[in-house]
Amino acid sequence: MDGTVRTSQGQADGYRGIWYHDQETGDEYVYKYSGGLGTYTAHHIPMAYYAAPANRTFFVYGGTVEGQRRLLIMASHYDHDRHRVPRPTVLCDRGTDDAHDNPAVSVDDEGYVWVFAASHGRSRPSYIYRSREPYTTESFDLVLETNFSYPQVHYLAGKGFFFLHTLYNGGRWLHWATSPDGRRWSEPHRLSNIAQGHYQVSWSHGDRIGAAFNYHPQEGGLNFRTNLYYVETDDFGHQWHNAQGDLLQLPLHEIRNHALVHDYESEGLKVYVQDLNFDARGQPIILYITSRGWQPGPRNDPRTWVTAHWRGDRWEIGGSIVSDNNYDTGCLHVEADGTWRLIGPTEPGPQRYNPGGEVAAWTSGDEGRTWNKARVLTRNSIYNHTYVRRPAHAHPQFYAFWVDGHARQPSESRLYFADQSGEHVWRLPAKMAGAWAEPEPVS
Repeated sequence: MDGTVRTSQGQADGYRGIWYHDQETGDEYVYKYSGGLGTYTAHHIPMAYYAAPANRTFFVYGGTVEGQRRLLIMASHYDHDRHRVPRPTVLCDRGTDDAHDNPAVSVDDEGYVWVFAASHGRSRPSYIYRSREPYTTESFDLVLETNFSYPQVHYLAGKGFFFLHTLYNGGRWLHWATSPDGRRWSEPHRLSNIAQGHYQVSWSHGDRIGAAFNYHPQEGGLNFRTNLYYVETDDFGHQWHNAQGDLLQLPLHEIRNHALVHDYESEGLKVYVQDLNFDARGQPIILYITSRGWQPGPRNDPRTWVTAHWRGDRWEIGGSIVSDNNYDTGCLHVEADGTWRLIGPTEPGPQRYNPGGEVAAWTSGDEGRTWNKARVLTRNSIYNHTYVRRPAHAHPQFYAFWVDGHARQPSESRLYFADQSGEHVWRLPAKMAGAWAEPEPVS
């Protein structure tokens, strides 16, 4: 038995994120990565989804109860009209503290909220849930017990679910599956299995779905992740091509192939993919961090935030923002007036050189060639802020979603969201007296 309690456990009395760590380092930084990881990983997409018909942003996260480190799959929503949140719903108890089991969320044409609860490899099952009523998170039904890691869910109106995910089968292989209704699913199709596998990010633009990923070399594996690849499909997975439009033969299995954006391996750089978006012309933009090694600390500086932007005939690659950890994860918005807005923990936090820090918003008016620090959203924090996530169809009131936590020792973890300007940051209430509560403003 894996220890999971599969059925809905009702509502929690507040919003608390899971604390988690991975791989001890034996130095002052303690862990390779650690902290409040309720919105981890960058490869769980999306973790928040704005549904205009209800004027609500639905979100999911890895939570827990006070005094415990036991991962609960949580779902809730922010009511934009009332500026309130209900008590979060517990979908299941995973019987572990492993934040790799965190969920992703989507909303279908009828307004039903879907939650995809992952598993870390094959040691535990994964689950797909659907809300019992449209545009609510009060109760859910278990639709499917299966297995997948790193869920990335894209719902295309009139077509159904396009589900990118990872399966552990001798490596971290990338796959996709489709479903018209969330109940009937195709068999997983393999997208890529280069060396020991990949981490990927993805996003949709109309009927197009793009995916960007690195690869894990045979020698060294995931700690030596490198290179950058991009693929896309505009026919629900029947054919895949690169940014140039060249058809690809899948699965990819050679290190050098037609999906390669840039050879970072030859430069000795590691690649940490963070986000994928599209410009007004529908051209892909990949956000990622490069560094010289996997270990935390100054020896692997600089950690550079890089964008790779397809210009129609070439990839334009550059970046000037730097931070102090490989896992300083943020998100990239492309706004109607052409502004690029990057929101992430780029500023030093109280636990230097550990994941996260203070959150800042950066803007670019020239498609990533230069950046201006528009606002620092958090200051004088006691914990690092980590894993800033971009909601699908983001509303200006709920533009970024993240958590905090001590990065070197177990701690509480709180959940936050911010508006588009960055002027208003709110913390979700850790303890609620009633069924609804207003988020707490953070000065």
